[in-house]
Amino acid sequence: MPRPITFICAVLLLAAAMTTSAQITPSKESLSDLYPGKAYSPYADRNFPSQVYWGDTHLHTGLSMDAGLFGARLGLDDAYRFARGEQVMASSGQPVKLGRPLDWLVIADHSDGMGFFNSLSAGDPGILKYEQGQRWYKGLQAGGDASVAAALDLITTFSQGKINPDMMGEYSPGGKTYASIWEKVVDAAERFNDPGTFTTLIGFEWTSLVKGNNMHRNVVFRDNGDKAGLVVPFTTQAPMGSTDPLDLYAWLENYEATTGGSALALAHNGNLSNGYMFPVDAQYTGRKIDRNYVEKRARWEPMYEVTQIKGDGEAHPLLSPDDTFAAYETWDAGNLDLSEAKTDDMLQYEYAREALKNGLMLENKLGTNPYKFGLIGSTDSHTALAAVEEENFFGKATNAEPSPGRMMHPFTKTDQGAFEGYELASSGYTGVWALDNSRRAIWDAMARKEVYGTTGPRILVRFFGGWNYVEDDLNSRAPAFRGYEKGVPMGGDLRAKNAGVAPTFMVYALRDAIGANLDRIQIVKGWLDSKGKTHEKVYDVAWSPGREPDTNGKLPPVGNTVDIAAANWTNTIGASELGTVWTDPDFDPKQRAFYYARVLEIPTPRWIVYDAFRYGIEIPEDAETIHQERAYTAPIWYTP
Repeated sequence: MPRPITFICAVLLLAAAMTTSAQITPSKESLSDLYPGKAYSPYADRNFPSQVYWGDTHLHTGLSMDAGLFGARLGLDDAYRFARGEQVMASSGQPVKLGRPLDWLVIADHSDGMGFFNSLSAGDPGILKYEQGQRWYKGLQAGGDASVAAALDLITTFSQGKINPDMMGEYSPGGKTYASIWEKVVDAAERFNDPGTFTTLIGFEWTSLVKGNNMHRNVVFRDNGDKAGLVVPFTTQAPMGSTDPLDLYAWLENYEATTGGSALALAHNGNLSNGYMFPVDAQYTGRKIDRNYVEKRARWEPMYEVTQIKGDGEAHPLLSPDDTFAAYETWDAGNLDLSEAKTDDMLQYEYAREALKNGLMLENKLGTNPYKFGLIGSTDSHTALAAVEEENFFGKATNAEPSPGRMMHPFTKTDQGAFEGYELASSGYTGVWALDNSRRAIWDAMARKEVYGTTGPRILVRFFGGWNYVEDDLNSRAPAFRGYEKGVPMGGDLRAKNAGVAPTFMVYALRDAIGANLDRIQIVKGWLDSKGKTHEKVYDVAWSPGREPDTNGKLPPVGNTVDIAAANWTNTIGASELGTVWTDPDFDPKQRAFYYARVLEIPTPRWIVYDAFRYGIEIPEDAETIHQERAYTAPIWYTP
């Protein structure tokens, strides 16, 4: 069976002391040609990333209309201060601080109506002369549930395309207020950017909603303010904006052409798109998916937000019935505003694994894979607080910040269904393998997809694909050298090789230094057969000691140490680190395929268990109390 390993990278030295595995002695073969020979020190002249940097690509402040109406009063400075490790006062009046600071952050306030809430809360006559403005202002002034109702009303009005365009004129491109707000966004990012310590990347969220169906994208700039400040964000409301992703791609292309800068986009929350996020035959507009669409999407969207507060979007149990772990933090009641209930036929166009498979099919048909993306995690918090540690979860919005009743209060509820308060997922973060902690290095890693997402824990994961990895490469105690030398990292394409040789994959993971032990590492494979049909399979490739697969190849559960009453668990099961070299036993050199690693922790309590313990309250009967947090790497692709 694959066994826990002990390895040395500069970032792993501390954890090596925690492992219970036997010491591994490298063989002579595993050390030969390990270093480039430029210097005695293996770290001199090294040109590959050796450190993972943790951050969030998707955080909202009070500048976002919905966040403000939900009660967010924190701004740009508060968000940056909190993310870099300082204590702040939450909008709900509670002191809050991260357990560990982040390395980087993208504040991605909604581009439509940015700054609108500030004027609304001040009772701006230019807004209150409109019926919609009056309605939302009254709710805001009343506070509490009335303010939440006003926020949900605003979201529904916006998502159904019924927001008054005249009222929004000053808060749209061309308006002086809008331009000044964007200047403040850029200025704050410049002031807090501290390369090497804490990096701020300038960005915004393009909030495409068609009848409540979510097609949101976040835009992230590689550039400093001298270029990003030359434009204002692209919006969705007519006449200046558009809900069509093709128009966003045109805006990005124009930005690069006119400024000489660089930007990318990433999609999120496909699980709330009701089949709109990953089209195969036609866009929501009815326009056929053609060569132009697949090429543009592949060019501009190198990442996908696979997990966040509004659910996990890797897989769905109806799409992946053989995957024991597919039913995780699943939000499938309907679209974003629950104006339309979900139907099973929508699911295949919403989840990442299915999109990765359909991308192979589209590539075979049109020559380009539009869904060739890396997997990341983000918060989508609307509190200005990137706080998704299970024991330190500050919710989706200010009305869901810690309180005795927050898990009982639905996030959204209509006659079409409900997203219950206890269903909010305390997720997630992005790990980036970058050369250093700077805008350019982090953005470049995103562009080449050397990224992975977690549901919150800072699990360290490496994943390489090649043709001739052997166990000694892993046991060399410096596997990254062999990883880059003999293959490609997560996000890459397997190098060409003679037919008939199966690829090998080197994967290793180290538990979060203050988190739970690891249960197992899995490799998820998807492929396209000769008849144009897609398939998937999940392989257990490394697991903690004391278990063996049964006669059907199924690995027994790792166990469970969670104490619900005490809101606690113990690391008496699982492993502190896992790794293996795995060869695909079902490889067909004629079939397009992708592979990504999924790393699972042992069971731990969800955030509602901590709420119940601290507030002395009962947990709703239908609520999930225990879960297995996880990491998802960017895939590695094989093309015949």
